[in-house]
Amino acid sequence: MNDIDLIRIIDVEYLGDCTLRLKFSNGEWRVVDFTPLLTGTPRYEELANPDNFIQFGLTHWTIEWYNGVDFAPNYLYEQGKAA
Repeated sequence: MNDIDLIRIIDVEYLGDCTLRLKFSNGEWRVVDFTPLLTGTPRYEELANPDNFIQFGLTHWTIEWYNGVDFAPNYLYEQGKAA
């Protein structure tokens, strides 16, 4: 099993627009621009508006938005750039 299989998000900072800085349980910080990820369904597309995007919370393993949208931590880790 790969260490990335069990990774969680343990902290989050809003950087502006649709970009977050995420701290993962392996100690790494990564910056994720969600703009290209917010397409395909109305629930995702409504988060492209920064006023909606900032309505998120940190759960026990990832971040989740007011409308139920979330992403797997492994996926966000892979999408992010080292920060």
